[in-house]
Amino acid sequence: MTISHSRDKTPYCLIAAMCLMWALLHLFLGSSFWGPTMYNTYTRQALAWRQGLLHLPEDVPYLELALYEGEYYVSFPPLPSVVLLPLTYLFGMATPDNLLVKLYALGACLLMYHALKRAGYERIPAAALSFLICFSSSLLPMTLNGAVWYHAQVLAFFLTMAAVCLFTMDRPTLALLCYALSVACRPFNALYGLPLFFTWFSLNRRANVSWKNTLRPLIPGVCLGLLVAVGIGAYNYARFGNPLEFGHNYLPEFSFQGGIQFSISHVGNHLKTFLWGTPVYWENGGMKVRQFGYSMLLACPTLTLMLAGAIADAVKKRMTLEKAVVLFTCVLHAFFLLFHRTFGGFQLGARYAVDLIPYTFFFLLLTPEKKRVHWAEWLFLGACFLFTFWAVTRVHI
Repeated sequence: MTISHSRDKTPYCLIAAMCLMWALLHLFLGSSFWGPTMYNTYTRQALAWRQGLLHLPEDVPYLELALYEGEYYVSFPPLPSVVLLPLTYLFGMATPDNLLVKLYALGACLLMYHALKRAGYERIPAAALSFLICFSSSLLPMTLNGAVWYHAQVLAFFLTMAAVCLFTMDRPTLALLCYALSVACRPFNALYGLPLFFTWFSLNRRANVSWKNTLRPLIPGVCLGLLVAVGIGAYNYARFGNPLEFGHNYLPEFSFQGGIQFSISHVGNHLKTFLWGTPVYWENGGMKVRQFGYSMLLACPTLTLMLAGAIADAVKKRMTLEKAVVLFTCVLHAFFLLFHRTFGGFQLGARYAVDLIPYTFFFLLLTPEKKRVHWAEWLFLGACFLFTFWAVTRVHI
């Protein structure tokens, strides 16, 4: 008797599709698929650590560096430099930033695929949906360039998506570690703790799991997360005398040039662009892509699909408390991001809104009755991907 061993080859197809997409875009743009970037703040920080320094040895005018007591510091959370530190021993200043952001996105995409399969989706729809959730959005241009801003955000995207997927796979220790590490890239990602913990407790209690057996699996992950928080806090304190200060408040634009980093006054202006803004405009008889952002509902289309799903759930009276908490936290997170002065600065689409995409995937996984994607959803995501793919060739850093 011959025993047939079938192996799922769909992930290899998914990896091939991503690599082909990136190769075509880099070929068109004439940029490096895997090489370093000139905006290599995190590599410089890692090299400074090797010299025993908490600050950079010199100013680099085109980077966003904090000026504190006469020294220049990296003004972002430090986790990407931890990733890059061992690579500096191999590559020095030329760490492969462009490749790393691709690996983060690839990892997130594969995790999403396995989570969707576990939720009951067929292989091909699960792969296509994972791909489109990632790359029909403003994540796509960030995977082409490992510049400091993109590096941190794509790493945070991977870690947050890993936390969501691992929680749904009953791997709370790894999930909570990934969650804590994501906050060490993007501090506002701390808000993901609300739906993660609430869903864990709610679903366990609904299944009549005892409090003891509900809490026990969380203890190792909570301890690891606290260790990460203590480490980041100690690093901030050693640099700025404040465990909550990453350095952004000491950027010249906020410390002495009169800019306000977070303000309610920024929200109104951002809403005009990042809620109602159109992705294109007409000038001199031709269509052009907006260089400073457009509606997050188009730039990250799964936000639109989550809102549509929430409305459908409310009408059909199938909205669960877990999904309501995910939706509420997503809106709250978006509001906090809109407080920031730039919402990401020069960009294609809505860069900061990429932080919200894991909420949409979490919402999807909490909809057990949904095992397939409606044709209208395929059409919407596909159109957004094609537009983003084209727009990347028109607007890039």
